[in-house]
Amino acid sequence: MANTFSQIHIHVVFATQFRNALIAEKWEQRLYEYLIAIIHNQGHKVLAINGMSDHVHLLLGFRPNQALSELVQQAKASSSKWINEERLCTQKFAWQEGYGAFSYTKSDIPKVTHYIQNQKNRHQKVGFLEEYKHMLTSLDIEFDPKYIFQEPA
Repeated sequence: MANTFSQIHIHVVFATQFRNALIAEKWEQRLYEYLIAIIHNQGHKVLAINGMSDHVHLLLGFRPNQALSELVQQAKASSSKWINEERLCTQKFAWQEGYGAFSYTKSDIPKVTHYIQNQKNRHQKVGFLEEYKHMLTSLDIEFDPKYIFQEPA
């Protein structure tokens, strides 16, 4: 649309079903590449991606031509279908319902990128639920703990 400009940066976090450690190191990079392709095909840009065996963080340059919920749903549905079709996981793979999405200004991008890129080091000291609750609290997001990502089964 003419004369329409936007600069939207969104940090998205989603977890495996029941937060089971299903994302194996031997194929996690392929998963990240697959997620990047899905997001790029929808007209958005992935600025950073990383995670752990039970969750993924993405930093997006988001275009306002699509609902964020639709993009995340497509990324999760397509990637879980791909993982299962490729038989990358020893059991049926699924993402947990829900996600976190946090907006940032351009000046925050280096800090958020560094945060995402250092997930493996960070999680040697801090667990996922503690990390996630800290993100919510530091951004003044009210939450009910019973709706936070489920504990591993």
